[in-house]
Amino acid sequence: MFVIIPGSLILGFIFSSSLQPLIKAVPYMFAYVTLTMAIGCGLTQLREVAKRPGIMALTFVIAHIVSPLLAYGAGTLLYGADSPYVIGLVLFTIIPLGVSTVLWVGLSGGSVPLMLAMVVLDSALSPLVVPAGIHLFFNTAVEIEAGPLIADLFILIVLPTIIGVALNQFSKGRIQGIVMPYTAPMSKLCFVGVVALNSSAIAPHMDKLKEDMATLIPLTVLLVGACYALGFIGTAKLRNREQQVTVSYATGMRNISLGIVLALGYFSPLTAVPVVLSILIQQPLATVHHYVLQKLNNKTAGKPKPSQVR
Repeated sequence: MFVIIPGSLILGFIFSSSLQPLIKAVPYMFAYVTLTMAIGCGLTQLREVAKRPGIMALTFVIAHIVSPLLAYGAGTLLYGADSPYVIGLVLFTIIPLGVSTVLWVGLSGGSVPLMLAMVVLDSALSPLVVPAGIHLFFNTAVEIEAGPLIADLFILIVLPTIIGVALNQFSKGRIQGIVMPYTAPMSKLCFVGVVALNSSAIAPHMDKLKEDMATLIPLTVLLVGACYALGFIGTAKLRNREQQVTVSYATGMRNISLGIVLALGYFSPLTAVPVVLSILIQQPLATVHHYVLQKLNNKTAGKPKPSQVR
């Protein structure tokens, strides 16, 4: 990811004039990526969420209520409430949880079934969550019709998710192993296409961006880092390391490809800039977060248990 994502962005900027006519293909690419993700989730994983409604609700509150409030407050303080950058920062926090969280949760000792199920469920709820969030924060600043947005989210997220889960269920989970050698490489190519094509749409606005990068980059880094921290701190009282790891990644990583599609489809290209920056930031910060979790786990493991202390 560290090479693929920056490389895709650079290619998009270099070949922006050639790629811009292909931008209309982005929604179809994204729908395919969603389908390949959903194929790996069956009703068994969804039942896992049903068994833990409390942790699921806590995750969604931190991810889609606390984090957007933080993004809106910080963005408004620096740029004003009407800035497209503020819209982009808030959009980052209200889009669904990211698919790549599953990989990081597995590496860090979290609950993969719970994470996978929450990604699918949060994606399915996105036609309600995203329009509601935009209306709540920008009703007076942004004019957007909820109907077309809901319809697009249904096509991009909900429909591919339903098809993927159904295929997994009807095949009793066997379909993932059968199609993965073919779908995984194509899914990565589609992801590269989404990033490159959308960065080509931003390229004409680079002159304006040069003036704001000095504040926008640090703010985006702080926001993404805060999202990880909110999930970790918000679950500290649970005293359950598996859940704490899972929630901290869930609140820190979002479905940035969808964020770019929505930003460019419904707002000005400048709105997509914080979302694009988040692509570059959330993966490196995931590595840092993994390192911190390992250090904390080793520190905790080295302490004697209460029963061992006399």
